[in-house]
Amino acid sequence: MKINILIFFLSLIGFSQNITKKNIDVLIIGGSTSGTSAGIAAARLGVKTLIVEETPWIGGMFTAQGVGACDGNNNLPSGIWNEFREALRSHYGGAEALETGWVSNTLFEPSVGNKIFNQMASKEENLEIINGFYITDIIKVGNLVKGAVFKNDKNEILQVNAKVTIDATDIGESLKMAGAQYRLGMDSRSETKELNAPMYANDIVQDLTWVAILKDYGVNSDKTIAKPSNYNAANFKGSCVETVDNIKIDCDKMLTYGKLPNNKYMINWPKKGNDIYLNVIEMSREERNAALLKAKNYTLQFVYYIQKELGYKHLGLADDEFKTADLLAYAPYHREGRRLKGISFFTYNDVADPYNQKESLYKTGISVGDYPVDHHHKQNSNAPDLGFPPVPSYTIPLGALIPEKINGFIVSDKAISVSNLINGATRLQPVVLLTGQAAGTLAALSVKDSKEVREVSIRKVQQSLLDQKAYILPLFDVKPTDPYFETVQKIAVTGILRTEGESYKWANRTWFYPDATITIQEFTEGLNQFDKKNQIIRKQNLVTEKQAAKLLIKAGGKFATKTKSSKKVVTKKELAILIEKSLNPFAMEIDFSGNLK
Repeated sequence: MKINILIFFLSLIGFSQNITKKNIDVLIIGGSTSGTSAGIAAARLGVKTLIVEETPWIGGMFTAQGVGACDGNNNLPSGIWNEFREALRSHYGGAEALETGWVSNTLFEPSVGNKIFNQMASKEENLEIINGFYITDIIKVGNLVKGAVFKNDKNEILQVNAKVTIDATDIGESLKMAGAQYRLGMDSRSETKELNAPMYANDIVQDLTWVAILKDYGVNSDKTIAKPSNYNAANFKGSCVETVDNIKIDCDKMLTYGKLPNNKYMINWPKKGNDIYLNVIEMSREERNAALLKAKNYTLQFVYYIQKELGYKHLGLADDEFKTADLLAYAPYHREGRRLKGISFFTYNDVADPYNQKESLYKTGISVGDYPVDHHHKQNSNAPDLGFPPVPSYTIPLGALIPEKINGFIVSDKAISVSNLINGATRLQPVVLLTGQAAGTLAALSVKDSKEVREVSIRKVQQSLLDQKAYILPLFDVKPTDPYFETVQKIAVTGILRTEGESYKWANRTWFYPDATITIQEFTEGLNQFDKKNQIIRKQNLVTEKQAAKLLIKAGGKFATKTKSSKKVVTKKELAILIEKSLNPFAMEIDFSGNLK
C-alpha cells in the first residue's frame, strides 16, 4: 500500500490524535458541481457516501466559484439538474424570476445555490460532507485505489478508506496521485481526427476567471474599491463594445449579461473582461495558490475599472455572498485541467456525427448537454483560434468516467476522458452536474453489486438514471412528462430508431420526431446498427404494423401473445413500443464501444 509519509511520520512521533480515520463506501474528492450531485446520487442508492471539500460551500461552479448563470440545458430537464432548477424557481417565485440576465434562462445568487444544494444533501442520511480539507495523497494497492488522505489549514489529517473513490475536482487534482493517465492542453488533429483541432498538440488550457459578484447599493452610494496593484485601464478598454459573437453592446448591456436576482451582477465577462490565462495545473498547491493571486487581482482591476472608468460606483462587491476577506468567490473558475485517458475517448466527431464513428459511444450515454463548443482563449495570444464549430446536443459516454487501467476510481466534473475541443461543451455546469449524478450512480452500483467499476452493467447504470428521471439521450421533442419517454429513450439509445441532430443558436437540439413515420430501409438500417446480423432491405415503403412485427420476429423478437397486426403505417413512438415489447433490445448487454456483448 502507498503510505502517506506525513501520516507515518506523525504516528511515529506521537501525534496520531491529529489523524481522523474513516471507512466509507464511496468517497468523493471535491464538493464541486459534479461532486455534489455524485454524493446525492450515491447516497440515494443506499451506500455510505462522504464528500470532502476544501471551500466552505458545496456546488462548485454554481456556488463557491460564483458562476450563478446556467449555460445550457434549458430544454433538457434531466435528473438532479431539474431538481436544482425547480428548487431555484420555488425560491425566487417562478421561472421568469430567474431570467434576470441575457446570458441564461436561469440566473441566481451563488449563496442561494449553496443553500439549496445543502438542503438537498441534508435529506440524505447516507451522505456526510466535510469542509475545509484538501487532498494530499491517494491510498492505493497495486492499481486499485482504496481511498485518499486530506489535510486542513490546522495540519489535521483525514484518512478515508473507501470501496470506490471519485475525483470530482475541477482540474483532476488526484489523477496524477492515482497513477491514472491523462491529457493536458490541446490535442493534435492527427490524434483526434477533429478538423477544428490544431495541427500540433500543445499545453494550452482555457483562460480561467476569478468571479466577483457586485451589488447595487443605490444610486447615491460610492462603493469604489481601492485601486488594485498593477492597475491598467487599457486591459479593459473595449469591454462594452461587442460580445464574443460580435454583437454591438453598451456598458449597461455588458453588465446585465450576468445580472442576478436582487440587483446583483455576476462579473465573469470574457471579452476585455476578467478572464486571465494562467496554466497552473501541474504546479504544487502552494505554487498554484500563489499564481492564482494574479487572477484575483485582475478581477479587482476590472471591478475598479467598472466603478471608476465606466462610472458605476454604486455597484460594489456584494457583502452578503462570499465570506472572504476580499469578497471574491471562494475559488477560481477553472474551465479546464487534466483530462483522463479513459476506457472511452469522447471527441467532437462523436457529437457531430454519432452514427458514423468506429465506436457507437452514444449507446453508452449517461449525461446530456446542448451548449455549443465554447473556448475562452482571448488572453493567450499563442492559442490557436478554434472557432465555434457547430454541434447538435449530445450524450457523454459512461466509459469517459473510467480510467484505462486504474481500478476503484471514477472521474467526473471537467476531468473526464474528452478531447480538448469538445471539453468546450462538456465543461458547462448543468452537464457536469449530470455527469456527477452518473458517477455517483456508477459508484453506488459498483459497491452494491460488489463489482469493479468497469464491470458494472452499462444498461444497469442507464436504467438507474432513467429511474432517477434523468435523460440518457438529449431528446428535445420527447419530454419526461410524455408517457412513452422511457421507452423512446431506451430504444433510441440502441440505435434502432435514429435521432436527428441540429446545431441551433446557443441551445442545440436532437430530434426524435415521435409522430413521424419511417421507411423499411430506415428501419432495417436501424436494426443493422443494433446488430449487424440484421440485413438492410432497401425499400422505400413506409413501415406498417404488420411489416414491423415481421421484421422484429426475424431479428429475434417475440410477442407474448399472437396479436393481429394491421397494414396501418406506424409512427416512431408506436414503433418504439413495438420494439420494446417484442425485441427488448435495451435488456441486451453492450460493451463500452456500444457493441452487443
